[in-house]
Amino acid sequence: MRISLFSLIAGGTVALALASPAAAADAWYPYDATEITPAFAADGKPSDVSYSPLEKAEKAWNICVSFPHMKDAYWLGVDYGVAEQAKDLGVKMNLVEAGGYTELAKQISQIEDCVAGGANAVVIGAISYDGLNNLVSEIAKKGIPVIDVINGISSPDLTAKSLVSFYTMGYETGAYLAKKHPAGSDPVKVGWFPGPAGAGWVEAANTGFLDAVKGSALTVLEPKYGDTGKEVQLKLVEDVLQSDPDVRYVAGTAVTAEAAQGLVRERGLQGKVDLLAFYMTPGVYEGIKRGFIMAAPADSMVIQGRIAIDQAVRALEGKELIKHVGPKIFVVDPSNVDNVPQTNILPPDGYKPVFSVN
Repeated sequence: MRISLFSLIAGGTVALALASPAAAADAWYPYDATEITPAFAADGKPSDVSYSPLEKAEKAWNICVSFPHMKDAYWLGVDYGVAEQAKDLGVKMNLVEAGGYTELAKQISQIEDCVAGGANAVVIGAISYDGLNNLVSEIAKKGIPVIDVINGISSPDLTAKSLVSFYTMGYETGAYLAKKHPAGSDPVKVGWFPGPAGAGWVEAANTGFLDAVKGSALTVLEPKYGDTGKEVQLKLVEDVLQSDPDVRYVAGTAVTAEAAQGLVRERGLQGKVDLLAFYMTPGVYEGIKRGFIMAAPADSMVIQGRIAIDQAVRALEGKELIKHVGPKIFVVDPSNVDNVPQTNILPPDGYKPVFSVN
């Protein structure tokens, strides 16, 4: 069951999603989410919904989950979400990971093996936006639900999507700053580091950020693109601070914010240069808690994983299904960081990968 909440307010910081008093003390739901209609449309309309999963599956369905890799805390968070939701619903989950974004052929082979092994549904964190379309079509023809989680797949044959928009992630970051520096206030400069040039998520976040700051007192310097390695990002930030010493904010990838913390402290720039990221990682979360990073939006990757498993079970059981939905993005800063349930937006501390739930 889903309940309409409140009208979408573009650029607004949204309320945190908390369990209702009637829910179990450790329940993650109902969760503030955004539905896109028509589903899968690039220009679909967002609307606010409250997402709650099924209580239990009708049978122990076998769900195959495929990830690009399990090298970092982001995908560990998604793994935590899919594993915990499989346990909650009482279904089987087997997870495969391809080893990196260069391994499309391996991801396809792993998914084919999953289906041949009797998977009732497939959840895919895709390596390629277009490169899995033939496979998705083949699986769909067998009557097997395919759920797109996190990264996006362009196939029209998908059953459902559980993901968020990186445009909105960038937009929320820019809107947070624009609210602090509205038109007519003293102008300030922002160094902007969106990530590797040409990557779809980077371009989406860049467009969102720049759209959000239009008409404000913020002057965004020319975007500095670069790989999301700490050394690369640190060098980019050093160069910008050298050429524009009056920069007030450094905003960009999570790696940018994490890497710049030490630099800001070493140069005695605390309070003179504040840091923001346009997505959440454990390092950014800790930076906000310790006062070294100002803010970052959270895409609740754990919840995206949970919703994907729930969508798969709903599809298998013919239950009501929101076909295109993702957790509502909200900005985490010092005012709310202590009140955000950490295991909604990040894997638990010390979490180890779970590859199967039986």
